[in-house]
Amino acid sequence: MRRLWTFAVVVGLVIGGAALPAVGQAPVHVGDDQPLPPYTVRNPALAPLAGATVLQGVLHHAAYDIEYPAHWNGDLVMYAHGYRGSVDDNKLLTVDPPPYGLRQKLIDEGYAWAASSYYDNGYDVRAGVLSTHDLAAFALGKLRFPANRMFDQHRHDIFLVGVSMGGHVTGRSVEQFPGYYDGALSMCGVLGDNTLFDFFLDENLVAQDLAGVDAYPPPANYRTAVVPTIQANLGITGITTTAPVITNPLGQQFRDIVINRSGGPRPGADASFAFWKDFMFTLYGPDKGGTLAESPGRLATNVGTKYEPNSPIDVDGTVTRVPPGDSVSRKSRTLTQSPQILGRPRVPVLTLHDLGDLFVPFSMEQIYAGDVAANGRSDLVVQRAIRAANHCEFSPNEAGTAFDDLVAWVDNGAHPAGDDVTNPAALADPNFGCAFSDRTAFSTGTRPLFGPCP
Repeated sequence: MRRLWTFAVVVGLVIGGAALPAVGQAPVHVGDDQPLPPYTVRNPALAPLAGATVLQGVLHHAAYDIEYPAHWNGDLVMYAHGYRGSVDDNKLLTVDPPPYGLRQKLIDEGYAWAASSYYDNGYDVRAGVLSTHDLAAFALGKLRFPANRMFDQHRHDIFLVGVSMGGHVTGRSVEQFPGYYDGALSMCGVLGDNTLFDFFLDENLVAQDLAGVDAYPPPANYRTAVVPTIQANLGITGITTTAPVITNPLGQQFRDIVINRSGGPRPGADASFAFWKDFMFTLYGPDKGGTLAESPGRLATNVGTKYEPNSPIDVDGTVTRVPPGDSVSRKSRTLTQSPQILGRPRVPVLTLHDLGDLFVPFSMEQIYAGDVAANGRSDLVVQRAIRAANHCEFSPNEAGTAFDDLVAWVDNGAHPAGDDVTNPAALADPNFGCAFSDRTAFSTGTRPLFGPCP
């Protein structure tokens, strides 16, 4: 417990050097070029692409990679990675290059890119926001005057690309540092911030209620001893993506509630439910203690949630209601480890999201669209649906086209096309998501779960 307490203080209060000690201990000094305890850095040498140069190191306790081409166009792309696991499970800080073929594309087209490990693992969006911002300034300083490259012909545009939890980092970053980034691309992003944890709680409490199983708070053996009974009582144990039909009325109600809570009726919904029906029960468990980043589920609540359909069981009247364990952090507008995204971007934001994703559900896009509209900024957000069921399942063509369209929007004011993610009738159309899905990737991954596009 002393180690956990010390770690929480280090991460929460120190960004640049000396860490506060536990009571009765001497001060612990951690150099800026070293990770904070209990982490170590694993960042093996990254071979540069043809004609490019790679820089690696540790900045403000976070590992980083920077890569720039021989003929840099002056623009920088920051990549924000997704969830790494909690500190109990993963004590290594690692760096990822931009995925989906973007690394090669960026270098080929003259962009520099940089990516941080963040100084903390777990669901620590604050670490992602701060580490990425600090690295962007550092990278530009390195790139303006590298050896034999006195080059600074125009103002540098900084683009931010985030995936999954990195989408939460992206959505908050453009609000935390208004005017610093010039455009943002969120892919499979947690743009509904803490409502993601509500969704995880919903899935499990509703399933328990319909199955007649009381498992709140969750016991340690929930997944092994309780979940099989829940699934059997709901009649969903044997369903598959190729045979997703549920004959049990209780299981049908559960499926329909999950579909509605994740974005509403849409193409591929039944097969996607079957694809995720086991994994969704792994997203619920006892509070691990420690920091908010280690146990973000304490932000979750279903107080006041209305469930549809509400028959044959009156779930609204019978489900266990759980208030947030940390209501102060949930309501806070400050940069917590799991902060709110207020829907106030000041620069163009383009998003991609898989229709069948039930890990970071499509409803994240709807929540973000609603927040942005409430602030009168819908003209700054374009959202696109992709016909796939897995989490972050995008082709290089989908990601590359989105980036190109974002750049054209920022540079030339060419407002790109998108999908209307908040219109239930549009969403329920069998062809929804066809406009921006890569037809050449139709046979890959989970895409065959969706009918072919015209």
